[in-house]
Amino acid sequence: RAVSINAILAAGMTMIILTGGIDLSVGSTLAVAGVAGVLLATAGVPGWLAIIGGILAGALAGFVNGAFVAWLTLPAFIVTLGSMTYLRGTAYSLLDGQPLVASDLAYRGIGNGTVAGIPTPVVVMVVVYIAFWFLLERTRFGRHVYAVGGNIEAARLAGINTKRVLLLVYTIAGAAAGLAGIIFSARVLSAQPTAGTNYELDAIAAVVLGGAAVAGGRGRVLGTLVGALIIGVQSNGLVLMNVPFFYQLIIKGVVIVLAVALDSLRQYNRKG
Repeated sequence: RAVSINAILAAGMTMIILTGGIDLSVGSTLAVAGVAGVLLATAGVPGWLAIIGGILAGALAGFVNGAFVAWLTLPAFIVTLGSMTYLRGTAYSLLDGQPLVASDLAYRGIGNGTVAGIPTPVVVMVVVYIAFWFLLERTRFGRHVYAVGGNIEAARLAGINTKRVLLLVYTIAGAAAGLAGIIFSARVLSAQPTAGTNYELDAIAAVVLGGAAVAGGRGRVLGTLVGALIIGVQSNGLVLMNVPFFYQLIIKGVVIVLAVALDSLRQYNRKG
């Protein structure tokens, strides 16, 4: 259940990194989406509509990021660093800085229920990865995503609408973060303005461990799923071993650096 949230975030992050970009705001987007979903549900909106509302809130945040990156050609790092801050502030302001508990949350089943004995978040995660795999591997849009990441100028000269691709990529990633936010709020039966803090780091780590090139143009979403599972197993294992939190951060950082170093070495050997 815990891994599924990071894995869904990482699926969207994979698409962004494939274009050569990055999104530091997915954790804050998760928080805003969760707040939006809980506020809608507590206002009497049906559960399924509250879920859609949370996902749309995430998609809107991603759309804004994509618009700045695609149309104003601003660096993704700077844009999403700014949105990470203002979205977190939005989550706090919507709740006046306090958590909103909803023990009878209408859509709690998506975080705590089961489907044929399988936890619902896991089922949702599998569906998300199948959808992303199909989108990236079996559609023209997916080929365009890889082309933009490989060489955006060559992609533009080849007739690809690179601005549209980037806009859609960030919007889809925002929607994925929104879905993760809905699942998170359903799991804890509340809206938490602090939800998703530092989740963007785990999402990026999962993509890198999954073999994606940080520079873009190379990587597979199924590799990201493996990376998310590695991160989850590592985190749970360290907790079970009673490793202090600050040491966990050190170990996680070392693992990420080693993964990038090994990938660079593999690429160097291929060229050699």
